[in-house]
Amino acid sequence: MSPHTARLPYHQLSSKAFMGLVNVSETIKKGTLGARLAELVFLRVSQINGCAYCMDMHWNFLIKDGVEPRHLNAVAGWREAPFFNDRERAAFRWAEILTATPHSDASDEEFAKLKAVFTDAEISDLGFAIAVMNAWNLLNAGMRSPIPAQPVGV
Repeated sequence: MSPHTARLPYHQLSSKAFMGLVNVSETIKKGTLGARLAELVFLRVSQINGCAYCMDMHWNFLIKDGVEPRHLNAVAGWREAPFFNDRERAAFRWAEILTATPHSDASDEEFAKLKAVFTDAEISDLGFAIAVMNAWNLLNAGMRSPIPAQPVGV
């Protein structure tokens, strides 16, 4: 089976669970983080997990939202790139820590850095954003969801 051929239509076979994840994703984008930061986190988590389908989709959403391509190309190198504010940097760091669990440490020190720039509600939403994106990445990579010829949402 080619890596560009879907293994099975999980979104149809498990439609209720699929719609549950869609609802969580949409709720996060409409929540305390806002769509732009949520999409940036979705993109970073997808990069970490190597989910090409999700990277393509979230990159496209961010481009349509007016984010500069140069900035998006630097998301994986956010530590050196000058394009990101303190909140985005903290969100990227927390996304990396949680996505790498159990090989990382969501220490009190790291959590304190997060609390310096986010409210408790935003931290909670950020946790859900990271968790739902990890779920999407595992599903799409595991089922080999191919990158569509036209970006999603176009």
